[in-house]
Amino acid sequence: MNSELYRKLVDLYAGRELPTELEDEMDLASFRDSGLSREMHSLRKTVDFLRADRGPEFTEESYQRILMKLYARGANIQPRAPEPLHLQYHLPINV
Repeated sequence: MNSELYRKLVDLYAGRELPTELEDEMDLASFRDSGLSREMHSLRKTVDFLRADRGPEFTEESYQRILMKLYARGANIQPRAPEPLHLQYHLPINV
């Protein structure tokens, strides 16, 4: 195969979506072409890192911070869920 075809298959190589025979052939081709080798291995490391990442954590604190920013900018938002009770102040009642 020619080098152009290998460069087109790098994204499939990085995602481990190629058949074993073709992946082995690409590994052999990467020994002859240092640019192809660098691209294959850096992209595979990036894909592996992104797959291992759990993503951002959206907590109640994040939700309230975003809601306050929207209110400060004048947005009229009515959340579907009622506000959590821990955001309300409890006043002592003297009888």
